[in-house]
Amino acid sequence: MSDRNGSFDGVHRRNLARVLGLVHLEGPLSRARLTALTGLNRSTIAALAGELVDFGLVEERAPDPTNRVGRPSPVIAPHPALVAVAVNPEVDAVTLAAVGLGGRIAARRRIDVDGLVSPDEVARLTADTIDGWRSHELPDARFAGVGLAVPGLVRAADGLVRFAPHLEWRDAPVRAFVEQATGLPAAVGNDASLGAIAEHLFGAGRGVDDLVYLNGGASGIGGGLIVHGRPVGGTSGYAGEFGQNRPGIAASVDRRAEGGVLEDEVSRTRLLEAVGLRSADEPTLAAAIRDALAADGERGAAIADELDRQRRILATALANAVNVLNPSLVILGGFLATLADQDPEALRAAVAAQAMPAAAEDVDLVVAALGEDRLMIGAAEAAFASLLADPLAAAHPAAVE
Repeated sequence: MSDRNGSFDGVHRRNLARVLGLVHLEGPLSRARLTALTGLNRSTIAALAGELVDFGLVEERAPDPTNRVGRPSPVIAPHPALVAVAVNPEVDAVTLAAVGLGGRIAARRRIDVDGLVSPDEVARLTADTIDGWRSHELPDARFAGVGLAVPGLVRAADGLVRFAPHLEWRDAPVRAFVEQATGLPAAVGNDASLGAIAEHLFGAGRGVDDLVYLNGGASGIGGGLIVHGRPVGGTSGYAGEFGQNRPGIAASVDRRAEGGVLEDEVSRTRLLEAVGLRSADEPTLAAAIRDALAADGERGAAIADELDRQRRILATALANAVNVLNPSLVILGGFLATLADQDPEALRAAVAAQAMPAAAEDVDLVVAALGEDRLMIGAAEAAFASLLADPLAAAHPAAVE
């Protein structure tokens, strides 16, 4: 049937999506719990769960032990073999992960690179990694698709990377390259926007309707917005580019890049230089900073000064975001989380001092709960989007005809 709104077919598709979505977001749920959450009757839930099992999207497990009288209800859980491939190309590495429904990381690979990777190189690395997983770590995996979290402007209409300045990509059809190399459907989004979605669904922003997320990576600072519970992309999908704003710097001595933007001043590269590293993943950089601060001497003092300088500038940017958007939560990820973790109370106080008092009263500032998994989970969410929206169409493409 072509009518997917009011017809039986449309209602059936929505119910399948609803059940799968609940299992995705909440984890394994008993049929009884699904009945309560959806308001559908038990026989309908049993039939829907059976279809999702047949599609290979969920599995039915033995009931959890219970002291209740009567027959225990079977548990519906995401099928562990179903994964999406998440890819985050950066200036120093390409990170990939196999991510299951519910945000479970099944495998991870970081490929350090000496130079900038091109879109077709990312496609080749993705295909090679999938082949390796199929041969070794994940021989039974079924790959639903590929999601790419790219540090740049990604056009929402078609996933074209209009401009990723640090990767030097312009109008890059990376989605087409990846689909051709892997034979899998692909989706592309801005890395910080996808990080915001991940934190909203599974992390520090779970259950929060209005939040601002700032991501600090090797390519700079990006952001994502959740307003009234929904991601905000703007007209073309480019919203959230906080790193390109001109920072307010109260003391001229704090300026390092004359006329620079926020990500020129609040910079992962500057932190790496301060601790004497050329490249590092997030946990390694955070550990190096902690070790340096713990050591006595001029080097530790210099690193402390750089952290303080970057926090002062970041606080002004965050206060501006609080004034404009009035969120209830600001989440910091990547090296920005490391900045915040070194002195969280000082950062909160600096933001509150520069924000409107009424707006500052209602906002909290936290670090990303998903850590280095946030971009992987966000990219996987993009890859799973069509499956979650219409499981029947994804399992049987001819059903949409």
